[in-house]
This record gives sequence, structure tokens and C-alpha cells, in this order.
Amino acid sequence: MKFSLVILAAPYSDQSVSTALRFATALLELGHEIFRVFFYHNGVYASNALITPPQDEPNIPQQWQQLAQQHSIDMVSCIASALKRGVLDETEAQRYEQPSHNLQAGFELSGLGQLIEASALSDRVVSFGA
Repeated sequence: MKFSLVILAAPYSDQSVSTALRFATALLELGHEIFRVFFYHNGVYASNALITPPQDEPNIPQQWQQLAQQHSIDMVSCIASALKRGVLDETEAQRYEQPSHNLQAGFELSGLGQLIEASALSDRVVSFGA
């Protein structure tokens, strides 16, 4: 079965992002496919390369990045949500004349069309967070 996930909460704001990560891992272990993970609203903070949790806490953004690399999962952060929260790729940093960019490798910025496409091409779409 093909799944897509929608992440709506920031990585350390509540348990839902960790739950989504465990859910994704379980799906893959059971032989399912994850078509896309779409980070929306505060969920885009998971694509911020500058998040640095204390050493005794899991690095949730890095765990998403590793999962995506290992399983060729498309990781998309909503561009409108990301820009409002200061998460930019190199192109957007240049466009808005910002001094740097901070989009985590393995993530891309794109619009809601990617979420619509994921909904159309997946058997199930599961959202996490409020």
C-alpha cells in the first residue's frame, strides 16, 4: 500500500512528529511504500538544518533526513509555511535577499500542489499534529 504523510506540528512541540517518524518506520518495515512526507504549518520546522537539540535528545529533523535517504522518500516543506517561519533554500534566500539559507538536505520547498498530488497518488494519507 502507498502512503503519504502530512506533518503539521513542530518537531519538539508535541509527540506527534516522533509518532509520525515511528509510524513511517513501521510502514516501511511492513513492506509498504511512502510516496511523500509533506511538512505543513509548524511542521516545516523539521526541515530547518539549524535545529540543534541537546545531545541527550533525538535529532528528529536528522532522523527524517536519514529515513528519506535510506528509502528514497520525497520530503516536501510547504514553501508558504516555510518562508513565514524563516526556513529558506538557496533560491529563496537569494530572492528575498537573505544572507543565508537553512533548508535541511533531502527536503525541498514546494507548494500545496505537491500535497494534492500525494493525495491523488497514494492509497492513504495520514496527518500528524494539529
